[in-house]
Amino acid sequence: MVCDRCISAVTHIVQNVGLHPESVQLGEVQILENDISSVKQQLDDALQSAGFELLDDKIEKTVEKIKNLITDLVHSQNNLLRVNLSDYLSSSVHMDYSTISNLFSATEGMTIEHYYILQKIEKVKELLSYGELSLSEIAHQLHYSSVAYLSSQFKKVTGITATQYKNKGTPDRNALDKLV
Repeated sequence: MVCDRCISAVTHIVQNVGLHPESVQLGEVQILENDISSVKQQLDDALQSAGFELLDDKIEKTVEKIKNLITDLVHSQNNLLRVNLSDYLSSSVHMDYSTISNLFSATEGMTIEHYYILQKIEKVKELLSYGELSLSEIAHQLHYSSVAYLSSQFKKVTGITATQYKNKGTPDRNALDKLV
């Protein structure tokens, strides 16, 4: 989940199957009930029909949490990291970085760093399509070391330059939860 509408939709789905959510946040729902076995399939079906999924497996939950942390960092917190990404993720997930890195790569078929880059490029696309910031301002906002580095990374990921993307006029953006 990456937006308030998603949180609202999931809250509604959870309530509709008769559960009582205590909190619903990015990628995680806490409910009052201890046993949901009687409504688990109904909940899973309802979530899937709305484009969400119910995660039971600890590895899936960990990988989803990593993806949500990165998405939130890039898209909601303007990439404001006080420490490096590996330390941020390790402390947030409470696991050694090499362990979460290996889990993520095995599950998603790409490194955490590549996923982070994909998220940043989607943010660049978003900011370019608004047309309010220059490429230099975008590079600064997303903490790129230089405009040249941002431009190089953008072209490597998208196949076109940032200027070509901006001049295209029609946004060619990917859903944030489909970047794998």
